[in-house]
Amino acid sequence: MHTVNIHEAKTHLSRLVEEVSKGQEILIAKSGKPMAKLTGIKTVKPKRQPGFLKGKIKIADDFDAPLPDDLLDAFEGKA
Repeated sequence: MHTVNIHEAKTHLSRLVEEVSKGQEILIAKSGKPMAKLTGIKTVKPKRQPGFLKGKIKIADDFDAPLPDDLLDAFEGKA
């Protein structure tokens, strides 16, 4: 664990946050007395649930049908 004084923490906050994001912990001290601890946040990815939208989404039968010429021209910047 790394200790810095308040002035250094204010001056180099971006660098300290970068160090913390890599797993390091930093103590912030005032007159040599620890006052706060800077630690990273553990992010938790939500658990995937395959099929949770089953029956809630409908895909049209002509979903992959060719576009009408006028709409295709608009997408291609010809209109």
